[in-house]
Amino acid sequence: MDEKQDNQVPQMSPVEEEEEMEFSHTDKLVGVFSEPAVTFEKLKKTGPKTSDWLIPILIVIVAAVLSNVIMMSNPAIKLSIIEKQMAQIEKNFDEAVQSGQMTEEQKEAQLEQIRERMDQGGSTTIIFTAISIVFITFITFFIVAGVYFLVCKFLLKGDGTFKDTMAAYGLPYYIIVIQIIAMVIIALVTNKFITSTSLAAILEIDKSKFLYFLLSRVDVFSIWFYAVVSIALAKMFNAENTGKYFATIFGLWIGVGFIFWWLAANVPFLGFLQQ
Repeated sequence: MDEKQDNQVPQMSPVEEEEEMEFSHTDKLVGVFSEPAVTFEKLKKTGPKTSDWLIPILIVIVAAVLSNVIMMSNPAIKLSIIEKQMAQIEKNFDEAVQSGQMTEEQKEAQLEQIRERMDQGGSTTIIFTAISIVFITFITFFIVAGVYFLVCKFLLKGDGTFKDTMAAYGLPYYIIVIQIIAMVIIALVTNKFITSTSLAAILEIDKSKFLYFLLSRVDVFSIWFYAVVSIALAKMFNAENTGKYFATIFGLWIGVGFIFWWLAANVPFLGFLQQ
């Protein structure tokens, strides 16, 4: 009797089997687009992996570098970039001439040299751009993930870890890949160098105007991305109320975006915040 009992293997219910079974990265990728709530609920049970945030980030970096190469390979787009940069440089030089820091002849000579370097810029420019994309992407990811973790853990009183946060913020990066593809298509159609898919970027609104900030938030892909991030964080931090996560994440996106816009518009040396 005892031997019979010892040989019996306990049977798991279908629900328990599903909970125990670890789904693949491809399942997670598809789930981000099809069923984000279900996907991150499962991910919380099985536990996040480093690949959940690292793979999407690497794919975004590759996509960003390729998009830059494609756009810079278009003569019209490259010319528009050079003209914009030259206009800003000339404006700075004009101010230097007025203040007596350089002569008109020196200004013209330097402008000519700078334009020649821009026209000849090729593989070196691409390499430096790729390196900057790698550093900026990773640094931004960890800073934002850290902010989200602190907010979810201590402000929203959620039950999650920093690893949970990285997975919740990292997997939705696949949406950014789609955004980059759309950005390249828009750039090639309009012959403009596009840095985002917002209405402000497409219409080329003056970045110093408040209208620019308002229309910079009108971006289907960004709204989609932050909506999925909100759902992901709510699930990974075992929240009963997803609404407060939506309010918090979108509030941070709009609030921090406004602060960056205001600083860039009002503090000259912080203009890079609008790039």
